[in-house]
Amino acid sequence: MKLRSTFVSLVALAASAALASCAPPADDTNTSDAASATSAADLGGMDALIAAAQEEGELNVIALPPDWANYGEIIKAFEAKYDIKVNSAQPDAASQDEINAAKQLAGTNRAPDVFDLGQSVALANTDLYAPYKVETWDDIPAEFKDPAGLWVNDYGGFMSIGYDSAKVPEVTSLDDLLGKEFKGKVALNGDPTQAGAAFSGVVMASIANGGSVDDIAPGVEFFSKLEKAGNFLPVDPTAATIESGQTPVVIDWDYLNAAETAKLPSWKVFVPAEAPVAGYYFQAINAGAVHPAAARLWQEFLYSDEGQNLWLAGGARPVRAEAMVEAGTIDSELYDALPAVEGDPIVPTNAQTEKMAAYLADNWAKAVS
Repeated sequence: MKLRSTFVSLVALAASAALASCAPPADDTNTSDAASATSAADLGGMDALIAAAQEEGELNVIALPPDWANYGEIIKAFEAKYDIKVNSAQPDAASQDEINAAKQLAGTNRAPDVFDLGQSVALANTDLYAPYKVETWDDIPAEFKDPAGLWVNDYGGFMSIGYDSAKVPEVTSLDDLLGKEFKGKVALNGDPTQAGAAFSGVVMASIANGGSVDDIAPGVEFFSKLEKAGNFLPVDPTAATIESGQTPVVIDWDYLNAAETAKLPSWKVFVPAEAPVAGYYFQAINAGAVHPAAARLWQEFLYSDEGQNLWLAGGARPVRAEAMVEAGTIDSELYDALPAVEGDPIVPTNAQTEKMAAYLADNWAKAVS
């Protein structure tokens, strides 16, 4: 499970930077025409982009665990289709760790070529992105992309509570988690000041407790109460911690919690009807990509019908779903099997996200130690 937390320590990042300093510098492809291409057309079309990417031969990705939204199969499919090696670094890293790595490894052949980021971190670092518009750009709703192509939403879901029904009572509301039956059992997927899933978990708690996307304070207060009750478990959940029973309750995206039901039959997923918080992750190209053509081809693949259906196979909701349904190119069996959600989806705007992120930066550590 992709932690989207502070999983990668400063020591580990420092070690990566030290190793990178000994690595040979990025090759000349970083200064090729691909580095400034804002579409495949700028390079002469898809065939030319594919050729340029295959000449580079590699793609550096970061923070993409195999069991997160089906990224394992997505990477395999990309490698097989284009004969390009994908170098996957720090798979359990957080969104902020991706940005840290890009800055620390800049100018080396280990720098990440692309990013997959939570909303708050994505919006705070747009100066690092290269603008690019994929061939399916027009299929992506305007509210889910930057007008210049600096970032594009990729896949999304709803915030949920996953729980092992063999270890805890049925969960029917967020307030249930404050009960004595949940002592030392409730985990949040990461640090909300750095992790997209955790951030949205606090938003869900806020709305369920009288707050809103303009007021995240009640959500912070809820987790403070959870900690004082002894119920908050300061462990970053993974598939291993869930299956071992270490984290019997996990606040995370519905597609990640739903994936656990296939491995653990007693695992159930609950989306609070009063707080159906939805969110998408953000895809972007590193302006300092060492493999600029491969980075752009990766984007083309992710936003193709094939790539979007691969995310759907992981239980996530692809951003082009509506257009694909209309065109008849979506995997209808997978699409129809998505978990049902009651209530109108709540999606914070970029401005609301930035405001909430600022509040969390000032208040989370003081409220939840």
